Amino acid sequence: MRFAKSSLSDRRVLLFALNSALAVVIGFFSFSSDASLNAVTYGGYWAMLAISLCFGWVLAQNLRQSDFRLAIPSWSSAWPVLLIVGCGFLLLVHEGYGFKILMDEIMLLGTSMSMHFDRAALVPMRGNDLQGAFQLMSGQLDKRPLFHPFLVSTLHDLTGYRPENVFVLNTVLTFVLLGLTYVIARRLAGRGAGVVALLFLAGLPLLAQNATGGGFELLNLVMMLGTLLLAMNFVERRTPEALSGLVVGAVLLANTRYESVIFLAPVAGLILWVWYEEKRLILSWPLIFSPFMMVPYALHHRIFSVREASWELASQPGSTKVFSIDYIGENFPHWLNFFFNTDGEHSNSLALSILGFLSVPFFLLWLIKALPRLRTLPPARLTWAVFSLGLLAHTALYLCYFWGKFDDPVIRRLSLPLHLFLVFSVVIVATEFKLERRGWQVIGLLAGAGIFGYSLPVMARHSYSFEYYVGREMEWRREFMAAHPERDYLVIDNSSIIWITHLVSSTPMLQALNRKENVVFNLRNHSFSAFYAFQRYTIDSDNGRATVQPEDDLGPDYQLETVWERRFTPLTLTRISRVVSVREGPTAMPVAPPASLEKRSDKERDKIFQEYFEQFVKRLP
Repeated sequence: MRFAKSSLSDRRVLLFALNSALAVVIGFFSFSSDASLNAVTYGGYWAMLAISLCFGWVLAQNLRQSDFRLAIPSWSSAWPVLLIVGCGFLLLVHEGYGFKILMDEIMLLGTSMSMHFDRAALVPMRGNDLQGAFQLMSGQLDKRPLFHPFLVSTLHDLTGYRPENVFVLNTVLTFVLLGLTYVIARRLAGRGAGVVALLFLAGLPLLAQNATGGGFELLNLVMMLGTLLLAMNFVERRTPEALSGLVVGAVLLANTRYESVIFLAPVAGLILWVWYEEKRLILSWPLIFSPFMMVPYALHHRIFSVREASWELASQPGSTKVFSIDYIGENFPHWLNFFFNTDGEHSNSLALSILGFLSVPFFLLWLIKALPRLRTLPPARLTWAVFSLGLLAHTALYLCYFWGKFDDPVIRRLSLPLHLFLVFSVVIVATEFKLERRGWQVIGLLAGAGIFGYSLPVMARHSYSFEYYVGREMEWRREFMAAHPERDYLVIDNSSIIWITHLVSSTPMLQALNRKENVVFNLRNHSFSAFYAFQRYTIDSDNGRATVQPEDDLGPDYQLETVWERRFTPLTLTRISRVVSVREGPTAMPVAPPASLEKRSDKERDKIFQEYFEQFVKRLP
């Protein structure tokens, strides 16, 4: 099928091609790695501002169209809104607000802090209170994309700097996510599908955990569904305004999480398909200049070549590649352990896992039959068929990821896009079986039974939160800050960013060792009301002796006095100690003690922990 000559001769086509070529040259070849990262550091905020304003403009254009169908459909009654609000509160009331994952959430908050104060995309590594004015002393560019910290920084701009603004954003995003889920499911299969989709999400403890956290997972899901809805709108309307909304939405999605750039492929596929069907090139100015919108992403991605540690391969000993098909056999059993765990130790939804995975084979059969006959499908299902290819590629990527074990407390959140895929797989398969109202009611009852029979007790016990003690340590720090609201003290902590983002002066352990004379000077001159050190200790299971972990050891020059301490696991002790004095003269560096657990394998260490824990439980008074 040929395109109209007028379309092919349109000068805008040539301009789009030139912009694409120039964007590739700028993003990948024109700058050194250091120059690229500097450009993102000092230009990233302004790039996000420009793209976000463009997104607001194209959405306003669409809203002015009389046939715009992206907005929430007309409601015959208020019950869908009440259901969305009820499901949102169900997710929010069972989890306490707090920073759940170290260091992702704090890094994002730190970047938003620098964006707010200095318009620079830096994570503050050192910060001090200077006579009542808190100053960021140094920082570095983080590897995480900038859209989420930009939104949080905007909240800081509008309401004043507060670390809790990130919780405000995620609370709002929770209701937006549920609203988008209902609208998309309803467009795919009617009201019954919308209700079922909401109930499945409301019964997912993992979603509740992230809704009350400080991460960017909620924004990623919202942008996925938002882009999907914009794609449905474009496939249905096929206008330049609808195209603009889809393109800029997809750019923002790519700038939310690293791997979300995958979804540019199905978006491009949908645009090309519409062009083919229309026998003309539908163009808009945002599309023509969209290659430049992706330049910040390309420049930012250079951080992985500059700092190889950004891949965090060291976190999984023995891993030599970031992605490999060899990891599939290792990851898949951990996926099954997560999705079908029944003891409440993982934040899964048993009802969604069972019905979702039962639906997947039928959905794949539907997809195989649907792709060759796209033109016969309604616009909503056509769009979902193509967009689901992106979700499948996204899932395959994590299956080949070196740290892709979904039953790991740090990694569980990465399964959220797959949960969305399972929800809509159930919807499509149920529709293909031509379920009437009664059938949707049965599925809704199963989802409701899953909530009350499994999810609510799991959320009440919080076993999945207790396992990740590092997250509880973060909340413990916040308790300390609440108990010491004057915040005119300094804390020595390897996780100094946590304190700095809460406007408490802090410096890392290595800095306190290498610049000991500075600590001595400030201690002697009472620059701060007190000096504290945050340290972890390992408990020897044989004799009960507590030994400071090597990375937290300040050495013999620092005299400490315990102020707070708490035991977060049977074999670890966490302390906040006051620095009483620091010996002057050359620094006596810490001497690593003989390692008891550190030199043992993970299996041996887990066995020791389990045996100790069993004895601990038996001997409780």
